[in-house]
Amino acid sequence: MKKVLLLSLSLPLVASAEEPAVTYHRDIAPIIYANCTACHRPGESGPFPLTNYTEVSRRAMTISRVVNDRYMPPWHANDEVTKFLDVRRLSSDQIARIDQWIAAGKPEGDAADAPSYPTFTEGWQLGEPDLVVTMKEAYPVPAEGRDIYRNFVLPLDLPEDQWVKAIELRPSARSVVHHSLYFLDDSGTARTLDGKDGKPGFNGMTFRMSGALGGYVPGVSARKLPGDLARPLPKGSDLILSTHFHPSGKAEMEQTTVGIYFADAAPAKKLEELQLPPGFGRSAGIDIPPGEKDYRIEDSFKLPVDVEAHFVSGHAHYLCTTMKMTATLPDGTEKVLLDIPEWDMDWQDTYYFAEPIVLTAGTVVKSVITYDNSADNPNNPTTPPVRVKWGRESTDEMGSITLSGVALDESDATRLNLSTKANRARIFTQLGQDLRKQGVLERLPAIVKSLDANGDGLLQEAELPQRMRGALLMRLDEDGDKALNSSEIQSLKDWLSALKAGEGA
Repeated sequence: MKKVLLLSLSLPLVASAEEPAVTYHRDIAPIIYANCTACHRPGESGPFPLTNYTEVSRRAMTISRVVNDRYMPPWHANDEVTKFLDVRRLSSDQIARIDQWIAAGKPEGDAADAPSYPTFTEGWQLGEPDLVVTMKEAYPVPAEGRDIYRNFVLPLDLPEDQWVKAIELRPSARSVVHHSLYFLDDSGTARTLDGKDGKPGFNGMTFRMSGALGGYVPGVSARKLPGDLARPLPKGSDLILSTHFHPSGKAEMEQTTVGIYFADAAPAKKLEELQLPPGFGRSAGIDIPPGEKDYRIEDSFKLPVDVEAHFVSGHAHYLCTTMKMTATLPDGTEKVLLDIPEWDMDWQDTYYFAEPIVLTAGTVVKSVITYDNSADNPNNPTTPPVRVKWGRESTDEMGSITLSGVALDESDATRLNLSTKANRARIFTQLGQDLRKQGVLERLPAIVKSLDANGDGLLQEAELPQRMRGALLMRLDEDGDKALNSSEIQSLKDWLSALKAGEGA
């Protein structure tokens, strides 16, 4: 009788210790609403909606696969070693809950347990912009086929310099816009390329990039820079949208509208960008042999002053596999600023630190980027693999990590600015080496004569080789007229002569 009593008392304890069955309304809907529905709803970029039980249960196996592979939600930085704002990443517990729900037969549960459907802001997320510009023509995106990378010129015609707090992009056909990067061109080069093949925009990255303003990735809310920070937008600049389209199964006409938010005044501290290697990897001499599985570039820079870092981003093309930026402080402490263990060209993002990171003077910032140019790389755009060098086309390669911040002490701002300029100038060493290898010094008179199409004795911007146009003008155009006169051409000759003599650049 005593044994029976003890057994009867233990049964409720066992039952209460068991986990309740996972149901859609109580356990899965909160995960989906918080992480998926913003993009996966009618009119947005997701290829199918995830707004209710029927839609989610129908796609359950796909959801399980992409969240276990960490492909979705789209977030590629390692947030376990670096704390970022607005991390779009499911926890291991959330992923396990989804798998438990599927294993249990996808029970719907009690609708009374369901959370409220989220409210999404319609229209401009940050309020009415200061400037609104739209693509002059819609671009036709086919229903099927390969992904498309296309650049579009949006003339701004600003009469004076401005400072940008935020940019908000509103595609007219969100389902086909995978991402878009914002570049500036102050040379007018992009305008000359626009529409040359009979369609709006142009392919490749052969325009002269004079600046960058961030980018758009589906699922990321538009964000204003913290405090009074703002990015420079020089007068006369055109905005270039470098957009990746992913056919959705339905033919679309995409005509993007962009809202730009200006700062009321110039920031108290100028935002500086430390790009390693500079020139999107131009200074690294990227040259990847076919079949090379672990090609890497590295670069480092010692900070001359105390810096307050706010955000970090990376850029590369198809062959890139990993990116990592670290900061080694003078006391030997190492901080990981960015770790992307699986780079994906399709999801290029800007990562904002949860709190600004102070890096004291003497800190060594280092970047390491790896590439796989073998047939085993599923992202390799060429079969069989071919030699790949640095270039602006997506089938060429680039590679850099950019750390953005300010001098902690305003009195150090000029010193920091000069040091980042010196870092960027390192691309000229690589440029000089390339020119020297091509025997430009010995053939310079003949080259100048052949390039001078109008015979005026000047090398106009349009007459210079596209691949070297921006760097040559930056290095040699002392009077800023976007042409090389006889004196500046002589400077080129002197520079190449110095290189040949081993005196450096």
